[in-house]
Amino acid sequence: MAFETFSVALDKDKTLIFETGKIARQANGAVLVKMNETWVFSSACAASLSEAVDFLPFRVDYQEKFSSAGKTSGGFLKREGRPSEKEILISRLIDRSLRPSFPNRLMQDIQVLSYVWSYDGKTLPDPLAICGASAALAISEVPQNCIVAGVRVGLVEGKWVVNPTKDELDASKLDLVMAGTASAVLMIEGHCDFLTEEQVLEAIAFGQKYIAKICAAIEAWQKAIGKEKQLSAVLDLPEDVQNVVSNFIREKFEKALSFRDRDALEQVSKELEESVVANLVQEESDFSLLNVKAAFKNAKSNQMRALIRDLGIRVDGRSTTEIRPISIEVSFLPRTHGSCLFTRGETQSVAVCTLGGESMAQRFEDLNGDGAARFYLQYFFPPFSVGEVGRIGSPGRREIGHGKLAEKALSHVLPEASRFPYTVRVESNITESNGSSSMASVCGGCLSLMDAGVPIKAPVAGIAMGLILDQDKAIVLSDISGIEDHLGDMDFKVAGTEEGITAFQMDIKVEGITHEIMEQALAQAKQGRSHILNLMTQVMSSPNDSVSRYAPRIETMQINTSKIATVIGPGGKQIRQIIERSGAQVDINDNGLINISANTQESIDKAKELIEGLTGEVEVGKIYNGRVTSVVAFGAFVEVLPGKEGLCHISELSKQKVDNVADFVKEGDRLAVKLLSINEKGQLKLSHKATLE
Repeated sequence: MAFETFSVALDKDKTLIFETGKIARQANGAVLVKMNETWVFSSACAASLSEAVDFLPFRVDYQEKFSSAGKTSGGFLKREGRPSEKEILISRLIDRSLRPSFPNRLMQDIQVLSYVWSYDGKTLPDPLAICGASAALAISEVPQNCIVAGVRVGLVEGKWVVNPTKDELDASKLDLVMAGTASAVLMIEGHCDFLTEEQVLEAIAFGQKYIAKICAAIEAWQKAIGKEKQLSAVLDLPEDVQNVVSNFIREKFEKALSFRDRDALEQVSKELEESVVANLVQEESDFSLLNVKAAFKNAKSNQMRALIRDLGIRVDGRSTTEIRPISIEVSFLPRTHGSCLFTRGETQSVAVCTLGGESMAQRFEDLNGDGAARFYLQYFFPPFSVGEVGRIGSPGRREIGHGKLAEKALSHVLPEASRFPYTVRVESNITESNGSSSMASVCGGCLSLMDAGVPIKAPVAGIAMGLILDQDKAIVLSDISGIEDHLGDMDFKVAGTEEGITAFQMDIKVEGITHEIMEQALAQAKQGRSHILNLMTQVMSSPNDSVSRYAPRIETMQINTSKIATVIGPGGKQIRQIIERSGAQVDINDNGLINISANTQESIDKAKELIEGLTGEVEVGKIYNGRVTSVVAFGAFVEVLPGKEGLCHISELSKQKVDNVADFVKEGDRLAVKLLSINEKGQLKLSHKATLE
């Protein structure tokens, strides 16, 4: 392929440039996307499957090369290896943006790889990666139903900003990454400072204009240079197979839908599928195992959707807006700093909050440098939560994604470090799961924070919305269950306070949804969120007044930056002594802020005393409760502050004559002394006699 390029101007100094034909010419599709000096390379490759499968094997990996910013990894190996959480989250963004664009039953193994090759420290690469991956697929042989593009939207000083720079994003009240087609939205993910539903809709509409512009340009490029699509890779489902299977299960599955218990429904569904397979599967015919199972899934989905569409009744008997029963227990665990058992229907989270000092912060390294998070939420999804046997190990992409969404939802209500100097960790242990476990993590996590005595700004709740889109009729479902997520058309999670939204995430299985549907979904989500918040505040209306007796105590003190080296000492000698003598943990920031944490107030006070001694300045005329360090014939040397001592002459020990200093005071004694003067050599003249007046 010859070198080809095109550009799309989004805003001043924000022009997307697409290039192909120079790099990775053996890939099915390869595109280099540039904006300023941030360059992202994306490739798309597809391979034929050795045997047909009932799912799309689509893999996306995004990697930020440290060399792109003139850095090397801080690790021992000095090379990129296991993906970071940030890279996993962006991989998920690309995957969720592109997956709805593929035809049903596409029988290809598809891989998209995206690498950040150059990073200017300003232009953020993730929306470029979405566009690059889409363009690489567009010009490849891989079949697609539609062209996809992605942008980021910010809100800076009351104005919407497309693809905000890092500095703009730092000042923004909104961080929204979205993807869609020329006419509809496919994926959104973001968090914000209590924006209203109307503001979120406005932001999405703003971003959609630029998405449509990029999609039109990619489509024109595809028509000009794109390879012919391999439509033979799409396996059609014969109509007669679908009709036979639908007729076979219609009456039997209608009876199954009358069961309101999930386990009973799943058991009947499993038995019915086995019966369909046993009766209809034939060798070397259209009635293959793959086709029959696909037809069964379609028939099952159609009947569930018809029940909702025609009668307004869901599988579990709820109305479209009804929330499942909720039960809440705070202080569920006796020795944790804060805990909550949150149950909604058959989804349950045991949320635990742990408080600690600065050393407990989550360290990370990315293209922008090293950092530490003083709040983080970790999500755990053990196999027993869905009654299965499975491997326990490192968190998967789903666990990382769900945890980060819940973390963003709660991060906007946390107090400033100056008010609450703790590092805060929340873990959500999912013990039962039947839909919306990430939103249960938001609710349970919020209550665990309140139970731990974290002075949050307001309670936060989350809810997952679904969609049934049939025959131009859109039905929005509140608080979707697992089967509604699996067989429905949308999973739209919204979290926030009574004041506004703090986080949201939407995935679409159809080619996109309209502004009107999103408006209805957000309005219905607000109603559901208010209902859940009301139940939460009935159990716990405000955070506990103090932290748990099992939590460490933390106090802060500010010292002059010039004294930091004094407190640390040569090779850290001084600060180690402070920690050893006080029993407290001491952390010093570059700005001179010191965090002192310990299990007892006595340890904190001791550490503060030692630090104040090292950093304090002696004052003439001030009285000190000093410690005698040595006794000589002409007086006693007294330490008034750590490392600062002076001489109390024998004539200044008492109003009466003292013949022998050793008879009056001994080494180690505490002695009140007044600082009389400091000579030109910095020597301190002390007097005990002056304190007796």
